[in-house]
Amino acid sequence: MRGSKKAGKLKDDSRWAWLMLAPNIIGFFMFMLVPVVATFVISFFKYDMLTPPKFIGLTNYITMFHDPIVWQVTRNTLIYTLITVPVGMAISLVLAVMLDQKIAFRRFYRAAFFLPSITSMVVVAIVWQWLYNPEFGLINYFLSLFGIKGPKWLLNAHTSLLSLAIVGIWKNAGYNMIIFLSGLQGISTSYYEAAKLDGAGTWQQFRYITLPLLTPTTFFIFVMAVIGSFQVFDQVMLMTEGGPGRSSSVLVHYLYQNAFQYFKLGYACAIAYLLFFIIMAITIFNMRMEKKMRDVY
Repeated sequence: MRGSKKAGKLKDDSRWAWLMLAPNIIGFFMFMLVPVVATFVISFFKYDMLTPPKFIGLTNYITMFHDPIVWQVTRNTLIYTLITVPVGMAISLVLAVMLDQKIAFRRFYRAAFFLPSITSMVVVAIVWQWLYNPEFGLINYFLSLFGIKGPKWLLNAHTSLLSLAIVGIWKNAGYNMIIFLSGLQGISTSYYEAAKLDGAGTWQQFRYITLPLLTPTTFFIFVMAVIGSFQVFDQVMLMTEGGPGRSSSVLVHYLYQNAFQYFKLGYACAIAYLLFFIIMAITIFNMRMEKKMRDVY
């Protein structure tokens, strides 16, 4: 009797568990799994959303690998990533270490640095377009105080991508700072006390205690930052629209143009899978590197 009651209770519990999980499971299938499969299938078709799809096999992928614009926007995406990820992480780590100390108004500074990460990108774009304005922007005005003539930041092919990268670093630094802070606060103070007794200085403590123990946090931020940088779109669309001359266009922006401006949905899906495989390869590489770093430390 007791066994049957327990079995009945377990069945009831499992039913309630599935009922509670149902919204997430349905959402995963509807908004994740089905679109992923549909994107893969559509990538083998010529489809403009106005006429019936036409199966063309690997034509979209072959066209993509011979498309010079694809290579240009991929290069721009890589450059954007190489600028924003290491610089942004370094700034976030410095801020986290500084704000982990006992200083006045520490909570205010944390909130102030975190605020840009929750600010709408539309608002951020408007503010930074004003700052970058070549005629009356604050950045060029500041440079003029030192006798430097500022460039047309968003209108110059040599500075447009750098300008977007600066905005990306500024917006995401606070979010990564909070994650670094959580990692720093998880390190026991006993390590630092023992190091001080052994005569270790501030830099030695940072090098041999803080950095090794922050390895999991650092790799998490690194992976997420790389994925986010490859998916950058909103600031490109809002601030430069990929110009001038595609100097600031990135993969997701070109994908968007093919899907919703040129109505080449099949080709856009092929580009989406190129982006997917690049991100997957980088993520796998980062995970292997993390294991090696753990073994070293």
